[in-house]
Amino acid sequence: MILRLLDIKLILKFYKSWFRQIPYLCTMEILDPKLQLYLDDHCDPEPEHLQKINRDTHLKVLKPNMLSGHYQGRLLSMLSKMIQPKLILEIGTFTGYATLCLAEGLTNDGIIHTIEVNRELEDMLNSHFKSTNVENKIKLHFGQAELILNDLAEEIFDLVFIDADKKNNFTYFELIFDKVRSGGLIIIDNVLWKGKVYGPENDADTQSFRKLNDQISVDSRVEKLILPVRDGILVIRKK
Repeated sequence: MILRLLDIKLILKFYKSWFRQIPYLCTMEILDPKLQLYLDDHCDPEPEHLQKINRDTHLKVLKPNMLSGHYQGRLLSMLSKMIQPKLILEIGTFTGYATLCLAEGLTNDGIIHTIEVNRELEDMLNSHFKSTNVENKIKLHFGQAELILNDLAEEIFDLVFIDADKKNNFTYFELIFDKVRSGGLIIIDNVLWKGKVYGPENDADTQSFRKLNDQISVDSRVEKLILPVRDGILVIRKK
């Protein structure tokens, strides 16, 4: 009887470990799943409201791998807290996970403007934001980013996070550059593009990311660093 109980515990332990790896086996992670689990276990825990958004996204939304997730979310939160922004711009809200991570670092009177092209996500986003204590700091915009940025022409941002349609990443970078203060951060997601940028692949998206990375790497107006987090995050500091 004791042996059977031990066997059951070992089996449950194995399956628990295996199922924790499934999200990393099915997404754009470039790190070994076991390494990613270790990193997850050695950073701050995922807040409950973000756990719920994570679950809801995987249950209800197409392409849930677009969600930032636990480890990347903690990185975005830390970067935001380090510079304590008064004004944040996010291009590409999706289900609001990264929005809330970035909002954690806002000053008491801070605001995050977040732009989403898919209006079908509106009800879900409003529900997610209302479940937090930062709802009044979030300004949600729907539509084409280029048009909405025109309406925000007078704003100067402390932090910008670009995570939208990938082919326009450099266009967004150029559009927002003069709207970012000296010392401010511009963060661009997915810049390692499933590892394709340093491989033999030559499809249009991969070429677009290579061009983006190459252009910013020689831009003397900024300091820059690619972090191998999830699908690659390019952190840019405006001089």
